Amino acid sequence: MSADPADSVAAELARTADEVHERFRAQRRVLSFAEYLQLVRGHPLRHARDAATYLRDAFDHFGSYQVERPWGGQGRVRRWRLFDLPFAGAGATGRGSDRLIGQEELQNAVYRTLQGFHREGRPNRLLLLHGPNGSAKSTFAGCLMAALEAYSRLDEGALYRFSWVFPRGEKGTGIGFTTGSDGPAPGESYAHLPEERIDAKLPSELRESPLLLLPLEARRRFLAEAFEDAGAKDARVPERIARGELGHRNRAILDALLTAYRGDLGRVLAHVQVERWEMSRRYRVGAVTIGPQMAVDAGERQITADRSLGALPASLSALSLYETVGELVDGQGGLIEYSDLLKRPLDAWKYLLLAIESGDVALQRSNLALDSVLLASSNELHLKAFQEHPEYHSFRGRLVLLRVPYLRDVAQEQGIYDAQILPQIRMEVAPHVTYVAALWAVLTRLRRASADRFDDRELGKLAADLTPLEKADLYATGAVPRRLDPDQAKQLRGGAQAIHSERRGSTDYEGLFGASPREMRMLLLDAVAASEGEGCLAPPALLDRLEAFCERDDYEFLKLAPDRGYHDAKAFVSRVRERWLDRVEDELRTSTGLVSEAQVRDLFERYVLHASHFVKGERVRNPHTGDLEAADEELMSGVEETLGAEDGPAFRRDLMSAVANWAIENPGVEAEPASLFPRYLESLEEAYFAERRRQLRGLGEDVLALLRDDGPTPEDREGAARTLGTLRERFGYGDAGARIALGALLAARYAAE
Repeated sequence: MSADPADSVAAELARTADEVHERFRAQRRVLSFAEYLQLVRGHPLRHARDAATYLRDAFDHFGSYQVERPWGGQGRVRRWRLFDLPFAGAGATGRGSDRLIGQEELQNAVYRTLQGFHREGRPNRLLLLHGPNGSAKSTFAGCLMAALEAYSRLDEGALYRFSWVFPRGEKGTGIGFTTGSDGPAPGESYAHLPEERIDAKLPSELRESPLLLLPLEARRRFLAEAFEDAGAKDARVPERIARGELGHRNRAILDALLTAYRGDLGRVLAHVQVERWEMSRRYRVGAVTIGPQMAVDAGERQITADRSLGALPASLSALSLYETVGELVDGQGGLIEYSDLLKRPLDAWKYLLLAIESGDVALQRSNLALDSVLLASSNELHLKAFQEHPEYHSFRGRLVLLRVPYLRDVAQEQGIYDAQILPQIRMEVAPHVTYVAALWAVLTRLRRASADRFDDRELGKLAADLTPLEKADLYATGAVPRRLDPDQAKQLRGGAQAIHSERRGSTDYEGLFGASPREMRMLLLDAVAASEGEGCLAPPALLDRLEAFCERDDYEFLKLAPDRGYHDAKAFVSRVRERWLDRVEDELRTSTGLVSEAQVRDLFERYVLHASHFVKGERVRNPHTGDLEAADEELMSGVEETLGAEDGPAFRRDLMSAVANWAIENPGVEAEPASLFPRYLESLEEAYFAERRRQLRGLGEDVLALLRDDGPTPEDREGAARTLGTLRERFGYGDAGARIALGALLAARYAAE
């Protein structure tokens, strides 16, 4: 007999209610003041924090890891995990696609600034992110806010505020002197009274730490003992906790209750209910974004008139109580982002800079003590105008200028499009579409290096001689041009960090101009619309859009004069098209199986083995017979002829010297010839495929015929099907994408054969 649906629903509802109740209890959502002090005593570092320390601890909680970046120190750079949004979908706002791609230098600069705030005792400067439009300034702030939300939901990030609670009488007997009672008994607390027994509740809109209710000397003594017990005797207590005072309204209530209770602080604190709170960007609690409006960000309003005077104690009903409201109040304890701050007239926001220095905002009747990290954003145009203002230099010391350039790493740029744009496309997307977009965008952002900016003149010359495509490859993978000799290649690879940071101190920096992700999004979506007939978004459609875009005259980066290949957006389209065809050709070569990468690699490794024994004057053991034989001269000469080595023995000695030097620099690591000499391996591959171009063209045509269902001949069908299967399984092609890519490749590079 099936269960009654109504009973099932009731059981599920009861189970959910039990889970919520248990979670509420476990999280200790409501506490008396004494219970709160016990909590602080157990974890003083956790509960004696200001906003800057709290944000820094959120960085530390989610942790960091090293990522490979050719331009980083020793090829690596620290990335903070919170910008990956590992908590997205777990109750925090934000999606995984909203994560910050790249910008590790900015991440580490902000973390260092927060550490400085902690050492100084409070956040005493405004963080100003500046860079071109669309460079991820808002994304950066959004990740910080999402991290704060997620952290505040954890025990390690628990936050507490307090309210004043005034109970009503029981059976006609007043409590809390509403009807003449003497108030709470010693040790009593009203914190856990049910709502129906509470007449009035006045929350602290500033979300002040309950620790501020303790007198200053008692607070310092309590914290000193708590930190010593926790083994953190020398820990720095933020000024907001160590020397801070209650806001105007809470101070007035505290003083009035102390007067009513003749100085009995214990009975005053019986009216304190401590509650846990969580940050929320959606509800503007501790995480607030403020647009460039021209309004004051905080104010006051009277609340006494909004309540029944009879619900408050007589000692309070005579007070004119005001509550503080506004964005600065909403963001207390967390992060406030001023989007496009410099679009405001200076007079509309310069009070912020003054407030940062003093730690207070002067209101009409009181001072608002700031406890927030203030972060603002601006584009370079408005920052430049601000820097020319007569008052700029008086404010400069209250700002932390943090540059946010466009990305110059193709792989990182591609990651933006893969995460944010591809999920919106409802058709087949061929391989390399986002790579093509990312490569063209990065090329438009690069500048030719100036040799005289480098202390190492030889490195400066190498950097200045890089083409835009070579520079993009260096930034993305550390690849160096094949035209360089081994010493030059080593020097250039080792100088990648210096090249990447060449213009770091300049206002005319690399990454200041070029195509933004916003423009690339527009172009990609235009290409989607143009591809509806094909049923597939493929690189040719995007390349056509890029060519048309280069004819526009409303983008500054398109007007820049070419500089030895740089700033030539239209020429970049051709370069990117050729790079895409290179990739398609490599995939076709691999898919045909005419000569596999493994076969070429094996040939080169055998060459290195025989060359090594030749240089040492040793014999080589035959792997089949086990006999010792002379190094294979025919094998070595054949490879050297393919590589264009005129003097075989000298070439072998140079090769072995390079291997020996590498072994000295990397003790205990086995040398891999293919990794040590990638240029030679590529040359071998090119040579072997050049001998088989006619076969390669035939197989490409057979695959196209197979896709059109008009061939190929039965004897060629098996090879075509195998090639197409590899293109699908290994390289991710759909039928439409394979047809477009192979058609473009054969037309561009095999039409005359």
